[in-house]
Amino acid sequence: MIYIADENDDGKRVDILLTDILSGVSRSKIQTQIKNGNIKINGKIQKSSYITKEDDVIEITETVTEPVKIEPENIKLDIVYEDENMLVVNKPSSMLTHPTINETSGTLVNALLHAYGNNLSDLNGEFRRGIVHRLDRNTTGLLMIAKNNKTHEFLSEQIKNHKIEKKYRAIVKGDWEKDEEIIDLPIGRNPKQPHKMMVREDGKESQTILKVIRRFKEATAVELTLITGRTHQIRVHMSHKGHPIYNDTLYGAGKGKVSTDEQVLQSFSLVFTKPFSDEIISLTIPPDEKYIKVYNYFEGREK
Repeated sequence: MIYIADENDDGKRVDILLTDILSGVSRSKIQTQIKNGNIKINGKIQKSSYITKEDDVIEITETVTEPVKIEPENIKLDIVYEDENMLVVNKPSSMLTHPTINETSGTLVNALLHAYGNNLSDLNGEFRRGIVHRLDRNTTGLLMIAKNNKTHEFLSEQIKNHKIEKKYRAIVKGDWEKDEEIIDLPIGRNPKQPHKMMVREDGKESQTILKVIRRFKEATAVELTLITGRTHQIRVHMSHKGHPIYNDTLYGAGKGKVSTDEQVLQSFSLVFTKPFSDEIISLTIPPDEKYIKVYNYFEGREK
């Protein structure tokens, strides 16, 4: 089994990470297997205390665990764009981008496997066939999928060099002070709550451009452009500035009066270069149901 660490794994001890990934395998057994060389990171034997970095290649032999098969599932895909090398889907809320050991069905990858079979990139392993980047479970919107490894590399390079423009829409709590603002605050893992990120001096450079779309009495509708793409970047930046995203209970918003499945955050715009050409693809989707519901709630309170 090959597992490639993504930005969500960055900063975790490898034995703790693998305890989360490998269902039913104890941390002590994982530590023993690392020591015995049955688990390697980037081709080398490391200590159990090794701190995982994004893009680390973790090789796990069958002596540790049997590979888990991800089954295709007939789940409808909302395809916004498609060509011979890639597609862009509109991911709904409550859907994981890819499976985990503990949740292997109902994800976007399960749906992609049904629709495209093996015609998906596998650079990030079987759990993330076709997945170039990801969205949180309850963040909706545009997501790029690679049909082959060369396309995956092409798109990943664009992301790494900040050549892809990603815009989000959100509703945040309170009245945002400035009409436009560049938020430049480094982000790293929260040492006390490893499933969360936080602003910290030794974190990775993280930049978000914010533009106010509409102010309400108790909330602000905003447009956000990612310059970098750290884990939970928008959610962390908004929370740190004292304006968490509406219903983002993980980052301090509290449960809102309007019922939604957590944060009101949508990836609504993507601009990228079509693989192996000079053509610029620009995609935009309308506000989702969750955003409209909360927007109308605050608008109605002002009438």
